[in-house]
Amino acid sequence: MKRFDFEIITVNSRGEKSNTRRGNARQKIETLGNDVNLEMVYIPEGSFIMGASDAEKGSRISEHLQHEVKVPAFFMAKYPITQAQWRRITSLPKIKRNLEPDPSNFKGDNHPVEQISWYDAVEFCDRLSKYTRVEYRLPSEAEWEYACRAGSNTPFHFGETILGELANYDASETYEYHFPEESSSKTTPVGEFPPNAFGLYDMHGNVWEWCLDIWHSTYEGAPNDASAWIDQNNNCRILRGGSWQNPPQQCRCAYRKRCDSFNSLFNQGFRVVCSVQ
Repeated sequence: MKRFDFEIITVNSRGEKSNTRRGNARQKIETLGNDVNLEMVYIPEGSFIMGASDAEKGSRISEHLQHEVKVPAFFMAKYPITQAQWRRITSLPKIKRNLEPDPSNFKGDNHPVEQISWYDAVEFCDRLSKYTRVEYRLPSEAEWEYACRAGSNTPFHFGETILGELANYDASETYEYHFPEESSSKTTPVGEFPPNAFGLYDMHGNVWEWCLDIWHSTYEGAPNDASAWIDQNNNCRILRGGSWQNPPQQCRCAYRKRCDSFNSLFNQGFRVVCSVQ
């Protein structure tokens, strides 16, 4: 694994930078061929409090029943899967279902792929796994939130609020005490905004990201070992992180969105994880 350095930004409720520090993380590079790579960041083991408190602005019942989760170390994609990575893997032989090589509404090799259903994302993981001989999959919901928070316990990994200079979301709406800003109204290339303390980019906004878990309306009975919660027949899965068209409260670390597994909207993408071997 190779180490990389980055800047970590923290803001207060007024949107003022309260702290800026240097961070570093380790990553491995998966070579996919045709000059396309996949950067996988090492996420250390740890524990965290999953969900939001009743007092958090914008929180919903589905985020309550906060609970401690212990998370084993794993690797997570540094960025949402890009259109270049998608085209490369969709050129490989079919496992279970056909994939459209160029499904995205907003074009660009380095833009996140979108208009992806949960089943499309799973097929991508299956093809990637067969090609690399490493088991890739979607993150569990607990893994996703743990990775997004990166040790923080605030609504956003940046702190108490979020700004248009920190993420791609509907910045015309505000969270806490800062001024409305102009929004991009489209996806932006991955990695344009500052990362969190784990070295992950675009965890807030840009595109929604699919998780493995089946939707549950509360956390009552949720596993505490970061495994995916799949205990019933339910075609509704979970999206996390918000997107370019969502207001800030829907981009919070704890926000959960239910969606039919077959839906493939122009603000839905994903990123992949794999175990530490």
